[in-house]
Amino acid sequence: MLFLPIVGLACLSAKANDEPERPPNVILFLVDDMGWTDGSVFGSDYYESPNIDAFARQSMRFTNAYAHPLCSPSRASILTGQEESRHGILSAHGHLKPEPWGAQVYQPATSRNEYLLTKSRTYLNPDATTLAEAFLGAGYRTAHMGKWHLGLTQEHWPDQHGFEVTFHSAPDPGPPGSTYFSPHGVHADGKPGAARRVGNIVDGPEGEHIDDRLGTEAIRFINEHQDEPFYLNLWMYDCHGPWEAKQDLIQKFAQKETQPDGHTNPVYAAMLKTMDDNFGRVMTALDELGIADNTIVVFFSDNGGNTHSMGASEQKRKMANPKSKTYGYTKIYSDYAGVQYPTKNLGLRGGKGKLYEGGQRVPLMVRWHQHIPAGSVSETIVNNIDLYPTLLELTGQAEPDHHVIDGKSIAKVLTEGEEGTGRTSVSYFPYHGGGISVRGGDWKLIRRYARKPDQYEGLVELFNLKEDLAETKNLAAEMPEKVTELGKLIDAHFERTGGLPPKPNPDFQRGTTSQENSSSATHGLVPKQCRIESIGGGIRVIAQGKNPFLGTAQVKLNGPITLHLQARGIDGKSGTGRVQWRTQEQTEFPATGQTVDFEVLDSTTWQDITVQVPVEGRSQLLRLHVPATDGLDIRSIRWKAQDGKRVQWDF
Repeated sequence: MLFLPIVGLACLSAKANDEPERPPNVILFLVDDMGWTDGSVFGSDYYESPNIDAFARQSMRFTNAYAHPLCSPSRASILTGQEESRHGILSAHGHLKPEPWGAQVYQPATSRNEYLLTKSRTYLNPDATTLAEAFLGAGYRTAHMGKWHLGLTQEHWPDQHGFEVTFHSAPDPGPPGSTYFSPHGVHADGKPGAARRVGNIVDGPEGEHIDDRLGTEAIRFINEHQDEPFYLNLWMYDCHGPWEAKQDLIQKFAQKETQPDGHTNPVYAAMLKTMDDNFGRVMTALDELGIADNTIVVFFSDNGGNTHSMGASEQKRKMANPKSKTYGYTKIYSDYAGVQYPTKNLGLRGGKGKLYEGGQRVPLMVRWHQHIPAGSVSETIVNNIDLYPTLLELTGQAEPDHHVIDGKSIAKVLTEGEEGTGRTSVSYFPYHGGGISVRGGDWKLIRRYARKPDQYEGLVELFNLKEDLAETKNLAAEMPEKVTELGKLIDAHFERTGGLPPKPNPDFQRGTTSQENSSSATHGLVPKQCRIESIGGGIRVIAQGKNPFLGTAQVKLNGPITLHLQARGIDGKSGTGRVQWRTQEQTEFPATGQTVDFEVLDSTTWQDITVQVPVEGRSQLLRLHVPATDGLDIRSIRWKAQDGKRVQWDF
């Protein structure tokens, strides 16, 4: 890191007449679903973020900053300084019906679930002391503008958690009324639900963008309280779905040259630019009021970029009815962005909702003129739980009594150049093939609670992020000692936080199959014109028709794909097999083409067969055709994409 001479913290500095300076203001600017490389300063040559870029030149930027893979848990951790396993919000459930508060419990399971998983809470603990309440108690004026997603009903809204001024509505996984443009149709009172938004967001002029309105409301609050310390949550709705943006910006980016290995989505680029514009408006307001030097500004994202929405099947569903609310923006998205996903977490694996780096490594920058060295970069590992104690220390506030804080302050990293070594980051998301991950030093361990061979290998993954940031090589089998070492950190995490860890399901039946537990002898492969028998060390696929094959919908990988097949002919006979595929954009297998042959040699020994499968796009269905004369013995099948993702079955 590069450091400049700095002055002390707010509580240590004084004016010439020995009167203590006014505590610094705090603005926590949170972007929704912004990926690690979504912006010029983060490496994109397509997205435009001039205001964020300028801010980076005035700030300390963190390259190892982590959030939870989904929004509600991250937001709860920011406001409480607590791990997900302690506050109990483990998924994006902040818009669901609240249930009575009590001890953590396991959610219902069936015999197909290998583990019992903790049930996520849907709102903030009413007894928690939020960051806003801590600042309010220290004499700050407090405000929350924008997305909340931490409780559906009024008793769980931001005004019940220390925010004096609010501008939001519920339910709010996305923008009010599920549209970025006024009118939003928010009601002032009543019971919130899927068809009724309730809150204090008042419609502006027709077509006004909600993030423009957030910028205006934030500047209004800053103006009104410029002469007293304030804490402002400015939590933007961009860049969350629905995927709609200002038409002129979409057209601008649609005309911009792109690179195949870079960012290419004009709709997402337009959303990002609107967010950047309003960030710039607020920073300009601080300058014009002369309070920028005494304002700490945090720029952060709640999770990694979205790399799964708006594929062909989703667009088809949303445009099925031309009169539906989703038709218009989906049609525009389809016209300008095709079937590509909103963004790409370049250099990282996965995205929002995943424990891989693409799901939880996010942008983080902190600015405080004359205190934090401008243009500096830190490799310190920092988690969203660390913001709470950091902001209290920077502003000279004591940590509140009777409130447990799991985060560790990075104030000295910011102001004194401390290296911040020995720090770890834990992320707990047990659902949908998730689990729990721990980052310590160069190493990262993921412990899974469901088997999803189309997404990852086994239940344990170990990566050396210094050598393999894209997480392509699982070292768990090669380095059991490191797995044990990091596994102890996970066990200690649950013990320290009092969280309810997943446990084996006593009713689990290994012979059953489901999307999360495909662990039968055939791994869910569907035989057509053939039958499958178990043999020692493998399976035997016996041909019973002219076109025998094994079909699967479990292999959803971005092409091209490589097939690694360990097989032999029945009784050592030679033959010709074939791979056939259908992509997500196709509704049926083409009558011709999209097949590639492979040869099985005349031998009784197992053969390692490699087949290059030139899939264009993302695979939806795959067929492994066996020789029609007899069939094939198979020991293992492995499908691997160029981005390192794989699906592997060992028989």
